[in-house]
Amino acid sequence: MTTLLGISGALRASSTNTQLVRHAAEIFGANSFVQGDLNLPLYDGDVEENAGIPAAVQTLADQIRDADAVIISTPEYNKSISGVLKNALDWVSRTEGAVWADKPVAIMSATAGRAGGERAQFALRLCMTPFNCNLVQGPEVLIGSNFEEFGDDGRLTSERYIKTLTTLMERLKSRT
Repeated sequence: MTTLLGISGALRASSTNTQLVRHAAEIFGANSFVQGDLNLPLYDGDVEENAGIPAAVQTLADQIRDADAVIISTPEYNKSISGVLKNALDWVSRTEGAVWADKPVAIMSATAGRAGGERAQFALRLCMTPFNCNLVQGPEVLIGSNFEEFGDDGRLTSERYIKTLTTLMERLKSRT
């Protein structure tokens, strides 16, 4: 039984990054799909010291640990990843155990800009480096002009993007 965890770097329910995670999960075809919740408190060392790891953070860390593979879709905010995604990575890094170690991970992005989140993906790759995950290097799924690329059903409409996403999911699946 394969469990896939999806993480969208956007909190908005109708985010194209959330839609992209869900479409990727459908293509991946896991027995079980779980979507991580990044609606977490801001990382604060004083909170950690006085109250410990918040329950929502521990839940996310447990989901990462228990998943056979993880997909992350990031928007591009000011040439980098979203604050909520960075915050989640920082919090999870404070939990017990190396939950990301050797974990197969694929990243993707959907943005309004024409570059499709290329800078955000570069930044995310840098953020993932200390975790020693098994990061799939390509093909890069960079959805530009995201407002034009998703149908009413929340799925990609362009065969070109679907083909690239399918290849990325096949490569991720081969590592599970």
